[in-house]
Amino acid sequence: MHLEIVSPEAVLFSSTVDSISVPGTDGEFQMLNNHAAVVSTLKQGTIKIHVHTQEHLELDELHAKIVAHSDDDKVLTLSISSGTIELKDNKAIILVD
Repeated sequence: MHLEIVSPEAVLFSSTVDSISVPGTDGEFQMLNNHAAVVSTLKQGTIKIHVHTQEHLELDELHAKIVAHSDDDKVLTLSISSGTIELKDNKAIILVD
């Protein structure tokens, strides 16, 4: 699935991913390829992005908030204070504060 994470300042992430875990208002949930359509608000917590490889990613100064998980380099994390997610037709867009 394709994931875009957008903040008021910039596009923080845009790439194909294997799965996404997000801190939903009613608890953390995960989405995989071909997941049913979802629209949800997000609370303070950590977005976990599961990628097959980091070779194609640009994690430069602009994307410094996204870091590799200490135990698994195929998991990227981003701490958020709140946000919204929409997933439809294998494209997820997350708007974060």
